[in-house]
Amino acid sequence: MYNKKRSFDGAPRRNGGRTSRGKNRQSKQYIHESKFINTDVVEKHNDENAYQPTHRFADFNFAPQIQKNLEFMKFDTPSAIQDQTIPLAMAGKDVIGLANTGTGKTAAFLLPIINSLNNDRKLGSVLIMAPTRELATQIDDEFRKFSAGMKLYSVLLVGGVNIVPQLRGLQRGPHIIIGTPGRIKDHIERKSLRLGVIDHFVLDEADRMLDMGFVNDIRNIASQLPVERQTLCFSATFSDGVKAIANDFMREPEYVSVKVTETNDHIHQDVVRYTDPEHKKNLLMDLLNGETLEKTIIFGETKFGVQRLSDMIDKAGIRSVAIHGNKSQGQRNRALNDFKNSRVSVLVATDVAARGLDIPNVSHVINFDTPTTYDDYVHRIGRTGRGGKTGSALTFVPEKGARADRPEREERRERPDRNSRSEWRERRPAGAGNGNRDNRGPRPQGNQGQGAKRSGFGGSRKPRRDENSLMAAISEQN
Repeated sequence: MYNKKRSFDGAPRRNGGRTSRGKNRQSKQYIHESKFINTDVVEKHNDENAYQPTHRFADFNFAPQIQKNLEFMKFDTPSAIQDQTIPLAMAGKDVIGLANTGTGKTAAFLLPIINSLNNDRKLGSVLIMAPTRELATQIDDEFRKFSAGMKLYSVLLVGGVNIVPQLRGLQRGPHIIIGTPGRIKDHIERKSLRLGVIDHFVLDEADRMLDMGFVNDIRNIASQLPVERQTLCFSATFSDGVKAIANDFMREPEYVSVKVTETNDHIHQDVVRYTDPEHKKNLLMDLLNGETLEKTIIFGETKFGVQRLSDMIDKAGIRSVAIHGNKSQGQRNRALNDFKNSRVSVLVATDVAARGLDIPNVSHVINFDTPTTYDDYVHRIGRTGRGGKTGSALTFVPEKGARADRPEREERRERPDRNSRSEWRERRPAGAGNGNRDNRGPRPQGNQGQGAKRSGFGGSRKPRRDENSLMAAISEQN
């Protein structure tokens, strides 16, 4: 039985379940520098301590085309999370899967769903939510590989891109809907997306979505789903918020945990001490000019700082790209593809790249700014040492008594994809919304003022003609 009277953080709901923007922001925790050090690296071996799966992919009785695709992709033996959750998901049970990053959680929920769609090709029956655009895009790419040749279709609903192609994709009738909570909610409000036929609901990286402040968006979306459905929740940690998801929106879920260590003991971890911000930058450039760093991800705290750091590295003659919330989705995709394909050797990013993304052969992760929480640290360094390989992680920490550099006041920590209107907020004129009437231009007059109050956009916007025609067609279909 579902209990809808508690919030996802486990506390009673107040103020109608609404939370302020400021209260959603996670304060930075103190992490002792000893937690950033692990010089006793454990090599990954296929010894007696390695997980021994009880199945092979051929044992799951997938549809012939799925099995053919798996053989083409050289998928033979499932990982621990796949081995234990796929049979439960194929039996129609609700599942909570906990596993370290990079252990194959995406295939663990996609393969059973694709197999189910092969038997019942119901349109719009699967909804998958992920915290970031990049992770949602990666899930969509994996879906296309696993379902090749099966005539199953998906639509990707993320912010930062034109909404019209998404409206067209929904109008064509996809089998799977993949997206971020903010843009999914936008489509629900537009009535271009209806959730009455959803049979499978997936939350990927659930703990990260809750950390990013999507509590009420998830609750709002989940409350509109049919009661009779299968819910799959995958996460790296079993936080109070994830427990609340199990209590509120899952029916007698099966609990599977294959987490083996709190951190990644096969990754060499150490600290780099600096005395001041200029010394910190010089140390970074010395590291990047060395011979050991081949393919490196550098994590920063703010989107402005990340961009400046990437520009500095690029000007020094080392090819670098940046991804953060001020980049359009096209720019972010191009940056990731350039890095994955080794056209650039350095990727500078906020925590939008810390979860779920599978980037092969990353030799080093550098925490130029310390993470907000230790869980964030674990996920950051999890970008290296993947696929059975060892990796290296370095974290910059100030010397005792050193002047540590602090982000400027306007450089708030990145909260990617809070909703699909983030690009509009970032383009507002200086002074908008800060109480300074002189910087905001003349007051709206007449109906314009009423429209501004209703829409929250400083004025009512007349939809483009192609949006109107698509919305009309979708309404007729529904």
